[in-house]
Amino acid sequence: MSTQSRGWNDQLSIDTPELVSLDFPLAGIGSRCLALLIDYFLQFAALILTLLVFYAIASSSSTTGRATRPYNAAADKWAMAIVILIPFMFHWGYFTLFEAFWNGRTPGKRMVRIRVIHESGRSATFFESMVRNFIRIIDALPSVYAVGVTSLFITKRQQRLGDLAAGTLVIHEEKQETPLWNGTGARSFTAASFDRAPMPAVRNGSGLPADAIARLRSTDLEAIDSFLARRLDLPMDIRAGLASKLAAQMKRRMQVAETIPLSDETLLEGLERDARNR
Repeated sequence: MSTQSRGWNDQLSIDTPELVSLDFPLAGIGSRCLALLIDYFLQFAALILTLLVFYAIASSSSTTGRATRPYNAAADKWAMAIVILIPFMFHWGYFTLFEAFWNGRTPGKRMVRIRVIHESGRSATFFESMVRNFIRIIDALPSVYAVGVTSLFITKRQQRLGDLAAGTLVIHEEKQETPLWNGTGARSFTAASFDRAPMPAVRNGSGLPADAIARLRSTDLEAIDSFLARRLDLPMDIRAGLASKLAAQMKRRMQVAETIPLSDETLLEGLERDARNR
């Protein structure tokens, strides 16, 4: 699997094991800063609320127990340590947990429509998210993310130090548009007034003749197997785009019409079954 940048540091092309090239628009400094400001605002609000609750509990406990309990220096030290630890956990845990378990998005990234992925095109793992956000402390030095911003400008794929260490990228999410007709229902309210062409009879798993399937090469079948084996680990938008490109590639190889009454993944599953049957 290889990656390369295209254009002026704003487009990334990833060649997957399925022999399909995926293009991702890289997120620039403007969208990343806006997402970061939104996340910091949410963090600050949650942190203030948590500290107020903690302070109220601590004050109530110290007031009620002051007359009956001696002064405990160790308890005060632990309380101070917790007060210092809470902001760190909010700052580091917020980004790490959201990016690891929310498909590379924090609330700020989701609003701006950007997300974190691995350089290979798959979703970032918990360990990768943990690494990139732990080094965020260095990226923020000496102030206002000077180190991170400098790294964004001088790297080809607009990566800060945390991204370089974790092997991650930040990309724009393309808006998914729902077509008016998906091939499963009427295209309009008048379509029911006309007779539809009968669907071709399915002769095998893919519904394609054997001579068309015979045009596929072993590398094509390996690409299909690779996609079907790892599709559940891919984000839905990447999975759909990869299936579409791979299905189009198989159709060109088999020299069949583009209008096959099967979804892209169903076609690939059928081709894989046909290859096994052969």
